[in-house]
Amino acid sequence: MAMLPQYNKRPSWFPGFKILDRYILGKFVGTYLFAIAMIIVIVVVFDYVEKVDDFIQMHAPVSAIIFDYYFKFVPFFINQFSALFTFIAVIFFTSKLAYQTEIVAMLSGGMSFRRLMWPYFLGALFITSLSLVLSLWIIPMTQKDCVAFEQKYIARRVREQYDRHIYRQVEPGTFVYVRGFSKSTSVASFFALEKFEGSRIVGTLEASEVKFDPTSKHWTAQRYTQRTFDDKGVEQFTQHRNLDTVINLDVVELGRLTEFLTTMNIVELNDFLEQQRAKGSDSIRQIEVERHARFSYPFGTFILTLIGVALSSRKVRGGTGLHIGIGITLCFSYIMLTRVFEEFAKGGSMPTMVAVWLPNVLFLLVGIYLYHKAPK
Repeated sequence: MAMLPQYNKRPSWFPGFKILDRYILGKFVGTYLFAIAMIIVIVVVFDYVEKVDDFIQMHAPVSAIIFDYYFKFVPFFINQFSALFTFIAVIFFTSKLAYQTEIVAMLSGGMSFRRLMWPYFLGALFITSLSLVLSLWIIPMTQKDCVAFEQKYIARRVREQYDRHIYRQVEPGTFVYVRGFSKSTSVASFFALEKFEGSRIVGTLEASEVKFDPTSKHWTAQRYTQRTFDDKGVEQFTQHRNLDTVINLDVVELGRLTEFLTTMNIVELNDFLEQQRAKGSDSIRQIEVERHARFSYPFGTFILTLIGVALSSRKVRGGTGLHIGIGITLCFSYIMLTRVFEEFAKGGSMPTMVAVWLPNVLFLLVGIYLYHKAPK
């Protein structure tokens, strides 16, 4: 008699989802959400106290403060500290299980430590997926409104919307210097366009003021000076009137680059990176760091979850407090290491991909070591 196919056979990689899994997953995710909610309330209160004078001085509407600023500030904050609070949630909940000898009971009952990790990794998968969606799509949308609000209603930001002494490469061998830019008048003060052949400067175009037309993308000047240099370095200059030219430089690139990058979704960021590569821009490494970080940070959640469970699953003298202390130290070491390597990448000391992902690799090795030392 022919055997009927067993459609309900469970895949070997899927250990099921039992009552204990639901209990651990619920406690893990619940602790994470509670910790995030608590810290958001604290941060919003402190931020409001710090900026209330600006809100009053700049006559910011209450609806704009709530919905255009704080409501859209929350996703950025959640994502910024998601790995930290994942780690704290894992350690806090797992330490309680270990202190009450529940983990010993589970392992004594035949459950392997790897099987114990299953609901934790399901929770980490949920948090990682949330973090990826926030990082790649939602935060760039909300950051546009937050940045616009700050530039309109925060006095310090109104004055500092654009960098000063901006030097940008607009295409290979061509550089632009702008002393400052005013958004209200669309006027850049002291504008210089420099052309190089190799390391030799061959010409410059200078104007005390140039105006940007956002519709035509043209830069115009009433008076400007043109300088040329021959092979021997002899300078010739002529003065002209009524410059009207297109330069491969948008006014948004005169703003603070880090802030500008946070307002781009992943597609816009990739397009902007290709544009800057075509120009030979000196900001390429910073853009590459931003792109890699949007993926590496969320995946760090899995690594910190592994470390957290392996570290806090053993009952020790000092209990939950000791585990949380060690965990926070490790987590801040991870964050600090990430920031340090990012600066190395931006400065050209390390390849951007290696620098951004290396903390994850190093802490994965720590997690594997702790996993092998965990109670079995």
